[in-house]
Amino acid sequence: MPSIKTIAALALAAGFSLPLSALAADWTLDPAHSTLAFSGKQTGTPFSGHFGAFDGTISFDPEHPEAGQAHVTIALSSGVTGDRQRDGALPGKDWFDVAHFPSAIFDARNFRATGGNAYEAVGTLTIRGISKPVTLPFTLDINGSALHVKGHLDLVRSAFGVGQGPWATGQWVALEVGVDLDITAQRKS
Repeated sequence: MPSIKTIAALALAAGFSLPLSALAADWTLDPAHSTLAFSGKQTGTPFSGHFGAFDGTISFDPEHPEAGQAHVTIALSSGVTGDRQRDGALPGKDWFDVAHFPSAIFDARNFRATGGNAYEAVGTLTIRGISKPVTLPFTLDINGSALHVKGHLDLVRSAFGVGQGPWATGQWVALEVGVDLDITAQRKS
């Protein structure tokens, strides 16, 4: 019969052999209670918009942020700004080219704690088939089975090929784009 020390050592060794992702809780995005917004400037005038269709999963535990992962898919055809001309152009070949690239994808492979309820998601953003490393700073609060994330990311649209032809420079539409997220997710049961 094994001793208590032997059982404890085996249990500890088994815990170390688990992949880090096993330490994190799984969450499903709640798009109905979430917002994924963007902002920019056209001819010097600020504008904002949002994506109406996105989905994803998050694996995250504040006690083990390094074990976290996230996968978010955004339907680029759902981007609206409230301006008919701009909204008509966004899905087109010069901008998102949704006929060839219907989705943007954010894949975070780990998270870093930066103090208090603040974190960074380190991952890859893919738009128009172009993938770039990004670090998304965000705050996170967990209340029971609900997770709430707020974050902001600054991008340069031309790095992802967004804005072709006469739109490739910042002459008419600024190259800098802000992305704001206010995400709610529910713990998977």
